Amino acid sequence: MQAPQTSLNLYLKRRRRRRIIIIISGLCFMVVIVALIFYALQDKAGFFRIPSDITAADKISHRLLRLGGYVENGSVKRETGANIRFYVTDFHHKQEVRFNGILPDLFREGQGVIAEGRFADNGVFIADRVLAKHDEKYVPKDVADRIKAAEGRETKNSLPGRAVLPDK
Repeated sequence: MQAPQTSLNLYLKRRRRRRIIIIISGLCFMVVIVALIFYALQDKAGFFRIPSDITAADKISHRLLRLGGYVENGSVKRETGANIRFYVTDFHHKQEVRFNGILPDLFREGQGVIAEGRFADNGVFIADRVLAKHDEKYVPKDVADRIKAAEGRETKNSLPGRAVLPDK
């Protein structure tokens, strides 16, 4: 009777070992897939900043950023060809932006804008794409809070999740 028990024990040990190997292999496979996804997306992620949030590390990193704010009045300068230079402001700090291309129809001074691009070595933001907001009255709550904090004012919102900036 001893022989069938040991063969059953050996069978169960092999089965348990096989199950553990399959689980460990599956976990390793999932870790590799997640690592590949993060590696593929590392240059695609864009971080939204207002000019007051820009740091020296952002300027030297050369990573893809989204710069948001308002086009400063009187700052739009059309240069040769399709080159355009303007300043994005949060009413506390401003950042020079250069763009080579066709601007959206809604782009104008005093209008909300988001520029996607990278900082050049001289500290100028080189935009690959410029997006204009259709209505400067509505601003997401977190962006309005950051702009008001940069101005040193406290936020007072009547509706949660929405903020209306005062006219300047």
